[in-house]
Amino acid sequence: MIILKSEAEIAKIRESELILAKVFEKLKRAISEGTTTSYLNELAYSEIVKQGALPAFLGYRNFPASICTSINEGVIHGIPGSRKLKKGDLLKIDIGILYKGYYADEAESFEVGKVTAEAKTLINTARKALEIGIKVAKKGNKVRDISSAIQEFVEKAGFSVVRDYCGHGSGKELHEEPEIPNFISNDGKIKIKEGMVFCIEPMINMGGFEVEVLIDGWTVVTKDRSLSAHTEKMVAITGKGTEVLSLR
Repeated sequence: MIILKSEAEIAKIRESELILAKVFEKLKRAISEGTTTSYLNELAYSEIVKQGALPAFLGYRNFPASICTSINEGVIHGIPGSRKLKKGDLLKIDIGILYKGYYADEAESFEVGKVTAEAKTLINTARKALEIGIKVAKKGNKVRDISSAIQEFVEKAGFSVVRDYCGHGSGKELHEEPEIPNFISNDGKIKIKEGMVFCIEPMINMGGFEVEVLIDGWTVVTKDRSLSAHTEKMVAITGKGTEVLSLR
């Protein structure tokens, strides 16, 4: 069931997004060569609770951390640990928080020092694909319009879109209906309506679209171990149009 949000509820999600933007800004300043992903996790936890919110990922289906940190061939759901960031790494951070009963959920790809030209193009393609997806996320369109726009752009750029994971509704729960795939699927016929709030999150690979889960049961990596980029923002469909709730 798709949960439509009132203007008052969307306003509460905006409050959560404001906090999440502050968390991302703090992490962005801390990303550097030699920094461990566990330190970034601790920093995020500290800032989230300082703002009066809760880390939505911590304990979710037994996930052991407050943020996801996926490096290079890591796509999503990487568990922070003792690994130190190296120059040229492509780091993806995904964060969810809960504030006053409403969730915010975002992800971004970060460069550690100077990355290769190919990695930079991959990151920029993911960000542009997100922008394109947001542009067609309009009342009256269908979910498949978002999916088609993202897939077409990414594949024309020479990259692939992950098919095993996708965007989703959010707000009262961390994950709600509908799913927002980054590729055309038979499940994309849902019409976009006023009151919908959902996350659009292109996950794109430099090589093939196939992925696999590591032995930790969480970390998703590209099957061919090619680089992957990920970016995510929340949008709300309002009476005035499509609003990007993410403040990064």
